[in-house]
Amino acid sequence: MTFVKHIVDLRDFIEASPSSFHAAHEAGRRLEAAGFSQLAETAPWPTHGKFFVIRDGAIIAWVVPENATATTGFNILGAHTDSPSFKLKPKSTTGRYGWLQAGVEVYGGPLLNSWLDRELQFAGRLVDRDGTETLVATGPLLRFPQLAIHLDRSSNDGLKLDKQAHMNPIWGQGNPADEDLLGLLASRAGVDANTIGGYDIVVADTQPGAIFGANDEFFAAGRMDNLTSVHAGVVALIAAAGAAEAGEAKAAGAAQAGGRPVIPVLAAFDHEEIGSASRSGACGPILEDILTRVSDGLGASVSERRRAFVNSLCISADAGHAVHPNYGERHDPANLPVLNGGPLLKINANQRYATDAVGAAIWANLCASAGAPYQEFVSNNGVPCGSTIGPLTATRLGIRTLDVGTPLLSMHSARELCGIADPYYLARISETFFGAAI
Repeated sequence: MTFVKHIVDLRDFIEASPSSFHAAHEAGRRLEAAGFSQLAETAPWPTHGKFFVIRDGAIIAWVVPENATATTGFNILGAHTDSPSFKLKPKSTTGRYGWLQAGVEVYGGPLLNSWLDRELQFAGRLVDRDGTETLVATGPLLRFPQLAIHLDRSSNDGLKLDKQAHMNPIWGQGNPADEDLLGLLASRAGVDANTIGGYDIVVADTQPGAIFGANDEFFAAGRMDNLTSVHAGVVALIAAAGAAEAGEAKAAGAAQAGGRPVIPVLAAFDHEEIGSASRSGACGPILEDILTRVSDGLGASVSERRRAFVNSLCISADAGHAVHPNYGERHDPANLPVLNGGPLLKINANQRYATDAVGAAIWANLCASAGAPYQEFVSNNGVPCGSTIGPLTATRLGIRTLDVGTPLLSMHSARELCGIADPYYLARISETFFGAAI
């Protein structure tokens, strides 16, 4: 029942988060309801307490305990709010043959065929010329229609989709010269289309998440890469902060810093799926900016801040691959993670993942303390893996980092698959990680 309760809450979080901007807003809403205060980056900050900052589609949240000092380190859970999709282009209203279509650009590396024949929505932000931002989510509006097999008898022999020619969704009928998709989005958001100066709009699935399987052991939904980690981090930080306030936390920092206090941080970046090179991505300055300001508030000198970073640990939590029953040869033959076997510890000899032996030992201790299982993941030598925010954070800040994540099937599909136990285990381990800090 605990697994199901967590999955239902994850489903609700995903449904409220069709874009990175919505995900940051929903995380902030939940944190604020739990007593966290949103801070403006342009304003002075208080020193001790529970806070968060939203920068575009990223959110950073943290708790500074009363016994924190200038050299206090950070326990950071890193994640990302974006997912592979399609982004609305300028001059977005297109079409022909009586169809209204949208001009979209591929965002990241989606499995194109998985987006066909689904009722989809546009979601993201509209920005007025005065800088006012308004979130919009249209609900079912568009579809990428697949060509009937009668018109392409070879489609089952190897479907090839041209990103420019074939991935233009339909959203209505009419003459593009007489219609305006941006005006429709503005109307759905309740703003004046004439005042809009810019927009960041992506395509998202509208089908609700579902629990299924012979024993209700599976969960399917969109954007689990990487909202499983963002949600786990939000749930864990709220729980750890609440336990600390109730006097139920373990001795401060015992697991991480030899009895010294540690500041727990949730860092949910944007733009991981396209390389993280943005002001709200892991390659940008957002995490360093915030950690520096927190240390400055504790009176840290440059030297003391560097000591704080050395005293810190980052767990980069992203999705990973479970073994696929129909493609077992694509996996390492000795390391075959399964759904509901626990989160993955992700390891790569070429540092595409940042885990090292010290980090692996810390992870094993955290899982034991949380009473949660875990599995190891390493790629088949002939199938190179992707990367995560882990190596970026380790390189940029010099903070020891390890890579973990929820095992999935159908990663980068419009609708991904996980086991119902693994997201819960990740949240429990994250709560232990944060709770040891405060």
